[in-house]
Amino acid sequence: MSPMTHGGRAKCLQRLVRLDMPVPRTVALSFAEVHRIAAGKMPDMKRLLEPFGEAPLLCVRPSSEGADWGGPGAILNIGLNDARYAELSARIGTEAACGLYRRFIQSYAVDVARLDPDEFEEIEETGEAGLQAMLRAFEDEMEEPFPQDPAVQLAGVLRSMARAWEGTTARILREAKGAPVDAGLGLVVQELALGLGQGECGSGVIQLVNSHSGHPQITGRYLRQSQGRDALQQGAEAIFLEDDPRGPSLQELAPEAFDELIAHTQLMRKRLRAEMQAEFTLVNGRVHILDGVRVARSGRAAVRIAVSLAEDGIIPHEEALLRIEPRALNELLHRQVDPDAPRDCIAKGIAASPGAATGILVFSAAEAQAAAARNEPCILVRRETSPEDIRGMHAAVGVLTERGGMTSHAAVIGRGMGLPCVVGVSDLRFQTRQNTLTAADGRVFREGDVLTIDGTNGEVLAGAPDLMEASLDEAFQTLMSWADDMCDIGIRANADTPADAQTARNFAAQGIGLCRTEHMFFEADRLTVMREMIFADEPQDRRAAIDRLLPMQRADFAELFRIMQGQPVCIRLFDPPLHEFLPHDRAGHRELAEALDLPLSDVTRRVEALSEYNPMLGMRGVRLGITVPEIYDMQARAIFEATVEASRDGAAVVPEIMIPLVSAKREVELVKTRIDAVAAAVRVETGRNFTYRLGVMVETPRAALRAGEIAQHSAFLSFGTNDLTQMTYGLSRDDAGRFMSKYVNLGVYPEDPFHTLDTDGVGELLTIGAERGRAARPDLTVSICGEHGGSPESIAFCRAAGFDYVSCSPFRVPVARLAAAQLAVADKIGWIAGSNRPYAAVPAQYYS
Repeated sequence: MSPMTHGGRAKCLQRLVRLDMPVPRTVALSFAEVHRIAAGKMPDMKRLLEPFGEAPLLCVRPSSEGADWGGPGAILNIGLNDARYAELSARIGTEAACGLYRRFIQSYAVDVARLDPDEFEEIEETGEAGLQAMLRAFEDEMEEPFPQDPAVQLAGVLRSMARAWEGTTARILREAKGAPVDAGLGLVVQELALGLGQGECGSGVIQLVNSHSGHPQITGRYLRQSQGRDALQQGAEAIFLEDDPRGPSLQELAPEAFDELIAHTQLMRKRLRAEMQAEFTLVNGRVHILDGVRVARSGRAAVRIAVSLAEDGIIPHEEALLRIEPRALNELLHRQVDPDAPRDCIAKGIAASPGAATGILVFSAAEAQAAAARNEPCILVRRETSPEDIRGMHAAVGVLTERGGMTSHAAVIGRGMGLPCVVGVSDLRFQTRQNTLTAADGRVFREGDVLTIDGTNGEVLAGAPDLMEASLDEAFQTLMSWADDMCDIGIRANADTPADAQTARNFAAQGIGLCRTEHMFFEADRLTVMREMIFADEPQDRRAAIDRLLPMQRADFAELFRIMQGQPVCIRLFDPPLHEFLPHDRAGHRELAEALDLPLSDVTRRVEALSEYNPMLGMRGVRLGITVPEIYDMQARAIFEATVEASRDGAAVVPEIMIPLVSAKREVELVKTRIDAVAAAVRVETGRNFTYRLGVMVETPRAALRAGEIAQHSAFLSFGTNDLTQMTYGLSRDDAGRFMSKYVNLGVYPEDPFHTLDTDGVGELLTIGAERGRAARPDLTVSICGEHGGSPESIAFCRAAGFDYVSCSPFRVPVARLAAAQLAVADKIGWIAGSNRPYAAVPAQYYS
């Protein structure tokens, strides 16, 4: 018997039987048998019922391959009829027997005969009168008496559950949860252990860990005189399992049964190699184990459980790594909304940066800074963010935007800072002039109102639900150390500031793969100098302003080198168009005119002169560096002087300098000539020798296609997949969010290409660029540094293509480390026999 032929529940019960646990007599029907039942080919019912003896009482439970794929609910008390009801009445009492019979009639009528549930829920009579009323209601609706033959009852249940699984609605729901189209269902027919009667009788569930934290803790509930999972129903008068001062417990009422349950659950943990929840029934104090399922767990609990199992020698370290979904680490790295907290969701958007944050609404960067000065947490609300909003984002605890997608400005910066961010929230009406947000239900939220954003799920919540703090505990550190032992591709971080670099270092990044130097210019004191440089008409005036920026950049770079302690630091030269550093509205123009002591007309004219129809494809990147070479000269000098300074007290620093937006070999030649000249000048001035590596950021399709030429002057090629995807598709990454979900739903694209790397189109450009670059220069280092770098799917592609490293936002580094380790483990242990999926993809409800 296998989970792939009979389902996880059936396989688990088979193992429990082999462990000599007190499992009631059970028969499992395979996927193939259930498929035949759905087609109307019923099994031999006499033979099926034979193991259960005369007058059986049974239940039927679904058994699918995946724990989360859904399916029909269990049906209990099959076999109850008028004769068995009379016998039970004498044995356990009329009231209890009546309740069992009514429960079965109602579930059979609704789930098997497909009758209107209201017909039975509205019956007000109790006891025997209510039972007879229910039997009459069934007969009136079906025009035939309630079936008395257990074989007929069981056949109806099996047929109903089989057809429900293969129905269109059920199939769509399964596929939404990741189930394959041809997913099968098994059925488990089990003898009923009644939790009602004389002595200590009841039912419950037990597990040995806390589902939220993963810490050892006996948890569960027990309900006397009950069956199934009644103990978990809301309002049930269940009691504790372990002795508890708050009330009675099973340990107090039936200590021997309690000890037996603990022993069974511990054995299940050891032999099934997972933390399990056992469903049990007590019949006159005797324990029956009805089912075992893998304990439901949060991301943080999953890590602790996997590490604990490995440390106890139950599973190897490699398997512990495979049991953690990489993206589940976000629960440990960021604050999250407490899963038990009530949620008042007013809108949904794109979950652009994970984590949760609660704060007052502010609608400008200045207001965010003012709130931060008052120590008041705030959510920055913008239609879309721009570089001008950087200071406000630093001051806010979360960002909410009307527009944008996974690689919009707010998303990229938010992930880099570890700042919760929800973008593309079209369900809310943004009225930024009035500083209000209007929800679909008409509620209006104004500046100062409190909202919570859940960047993990993309939800906007009213009020302040309870949050769970980040938890980088010992279990997390242990798991990541095992991941590093297996990882066979470099993992670097995109870090723009010393604070980002420190975060990257804390998460054990193997260097900085992308430092976007323009983000260093948006601090208030630097922004003014930058604007003076932009407004300079003569080269000497421009040089004077740039010379003031030089020591600022030098200090930043020296601090980056110090923090990274000899690890590689790849610094991208100035990339954005100059207009991004200028105000866009009349008030901003007036403030700038005052700061620069210029007429307002001059400021307005200069802003208009720098405006472009499509600035993302205009004078930016290397184009700006060639036409205004003083900027790159200054940055190169700052890098080299910082290199000399940082190398004085420690290991020699070898900076990596990256030229952005290249599309032609000649661009690299021109920039390289000037940088080499600056390097020579610094060597002479300081009397110190140093080396550096010059490379290219491949963001244009032409650069990928001409990589062989470009590589002749480059030590490395780093693919910027954000812009490369944008240019390959002809899509704006900031605007695609408006229609992308519809495109994906219609099957135009399988996934949002800004979220999941397009391995067919963009991936082919990456492969071509890497192959042609290495053909021209065999020692060429190849990497990706776009936001795709932290995606497990992208890491799999990069490993297969032979890339040297990936670089991603600092808070995605642990996710990337784990994903890379899992891929290495999957390669090491191969493929599961009989499966077309790697071990890491096998459903983990049950382990065998």
